[in-house]
Amino acid sequence: MKKLFIVLEGIDGSGTSTQASLLQDYFINKGEKAVISPEPTSGVIGKLIREAMQKPIICLEDQQKFDQQMAYLFAADRHYHLYNDSDGVFKLIEKDQCHVITTRYYFSSLAYNCHTPEEFKFVSQLNERFPNPDLVIYIDLPVEVSLERLQERTIKDVYENREKLTQVRNNYHNIFSRYNGLILKIDGTETIIKINQNILKFVNTHF
Repeated sequence: MKKLFIVLEGIDGSGTSTQASLLQDYFINKGEKAVISPEPTSGVIGKLIREAMQKPIICLEDQQKFDQQMAYLFAADRHYHLYNDSDGVFKLIEKDQCHVITTRYYFSSLAYNCHTPEEFKFVSQLNERFPNPDLVIYIDLPVEVSLERLQERTIKDVYENREKLTQVRNNYHNIFSRYNGLILKIDGTETIIKINQNILKFVNTHF
């Protein structure tokens, strides 16, 4: 099997981290190397993003301007994620011969940081040089279910509210209705086991 770059996307609480771990276990049990490499990264910019998501360190009350600044930060962190010489995606794939599983990629920037068609164009331009992954797995979850799951979290970020999640889910639907790369769309209300089975069946069928 060629070494794959696989991206999982979905609104908060959709289970992307859980499914990434299960997919990694699947590859490892087959005797293949696989790593989970999420965004934001553990690099300097990624740490800044995580901090900004949890408390107001960026002095902007205007939500749209905040999202614009986050879009810049995510694009810079994404470049580091792909191309750094330590644990960058392409270093892991080409030199270390690993499958790379990413929770969030440029689709998240388009979903979370865009309010208008003009902003969609702006964020698209920031990310236009980043390559498509081999596979996108989109776990679609109703906002009501997301909010129920998020109540169990002790640490929440600034985007975990009904209005924002509704906007993000609508953005995801628009993005993936036009995406021409390989994509698997999954019902996020299914059981963890059922979602994992659907993912593994799709991976085995296409790769």
